[in-house]
Amino acid sequence: MNDVAKQVPTGGVTPHLTIGDGKASDAIAFYVAAFGAEERGRMLADDGSRLMHAHILINGSSVMLNDDFPEYNGGPASLPASVTLHLQVDNADAWWNRAVAAGAIIRFPLDNQFWGDRYGQVTDPFGHVWSIGAPIPA
Repeated sequence: MNDVAKQVPTGGVTPHLTIGDGKASDAIAFYVAAFGAEERGRMLADDGSRLMHAHILINGSSVMLNDDFPEYNGGPASLPASVTLHLQVDNADAWWNRAVAAGAIIRFPLDNQFWGDRYGQVTDPFGHVWSIGAPIPA
């Protein structure tokens, strides 16, 4: 087992994102800028260019990602895309503003919701939907 694999926690559920067009490294840079991600490690594929595996932490939770390998799975277009990644944070406005400044596209505007959270959704440049929520400030 390599050092990157040892860092992924056991138990729970860890999202694993496949990024198309060889842009997994760009996705990591975006997640650092948009969500304050911390890169824990990465491994290149044997071709020396595509990212086979990476591990980042966002808001204390693990996210794994890799470049697309269409020769194995048919590419991202063939995969279901009905997932929203939720970030429950301390300050929704701060996280929201950082994500939008980094290039996220507003999908569902940030606003106070009836269930008691300040909540909204953005789409990252790689097609993944992120929801951001925090309790409405008193």
